[in-house]
Amino acid sequence: MIVVTAAGGATGTAVVRALRAQGQPVRALVSSPRPRPELSALGAEIAVADLRDPDGVAPLLHGADALYLMWPNFDPAEASGATALLTEARRAGVGRVVYHSVLRPQVRTMPHHAAKDRVEEALDTSGVAWRVLQPCAYAGNLDGALADAARTGVFASPWGLAQAQSLVDLRDVADAAAVLLTEDGLDGGTFEAVGPEPLTAPWIAALLADRLGREVRAVDAVPDGPVPPVGTTSGEYAAHCLRRMFDHYRAHGFVGSPRVLEALLGRPARTFAEHLAQHGAGTIRPSGGGDLP
Repeated sequence: MIVVTAAGGATGTAVVRALRAQGQPVRALVSSPRPRPELSALGAEIAVADLRDPDGVAPLLHGADALYLMWPNFDPAEASGATALLTEARRAGVGRVVYHSVLRPQVRTMPHHAAKDRVEEALDTSGVAWRVLQPCAYAGNLDGALADAARTGVFASPWGLAQAQSLVDLRDVADAAAVLLTEDGLDGGTFEAVGPEPLTAPWIAALLADRLGREVRAVDAVPDGPVPPVGTTSGEYAAHCLRRMFDHYRAHGFVGSPRVLEALLGRPARTFAEHLAQHGAGTIRPSGGGDLP
């Protein structure tokens, strides 16, 4: 049995899908009892758990061969909460833990990166066999903006026009997670999951234009006003982190090498054009119709 936390989100569902494609039994931990048709269709065992309550999560870890430890995005409790679950994984005798981190967690200008860095630090003293997956930003994060660009002909970039990102396909991240969860000989390793191209906003616009058969122009969506304060709520923390993240991308980009990911997968990483072809079909029309369906 493999346990996947935060399984109701896009990443968790993709990891469950990759594991079930291998025939692996999966226990998918979700935050609420609402229906999860995507997970149910995959044949996963679904369990409701509050990740901030380690005592409540503990019984769901017993009998697990592996744990994919992923925390909800932009949650200020990640550093303490994920570290507490490492303790419960050790007590439950989980065979291995794969922690879902981020590319370059040591960048302290981004608080949500720094939180993941603190969890990575805790792994060495956790008493469990561990591996770390460090994804770059996802290609799919831009799907909404690309749908708008398909309608308007303008792709608004919150990280400017000069710097690049090595956007990675979520399917590749999920396939890499499945390797780390199921294969031997990888303990103590940190594995970057990075797309194959350093993509600037004008290059992304050009790829979309090629798909649509008409012009798409990249424009700089300069942020308005100062960085939002950290605040006291999850929403305020998320707004603060997002602004700090895009400010960092605007100044420095977010690029890396795909070679580690490709070594894990045993094949080339998917390109952004492949993402557009396979995942943009529902929101991005080819030439002849720019309106959303």
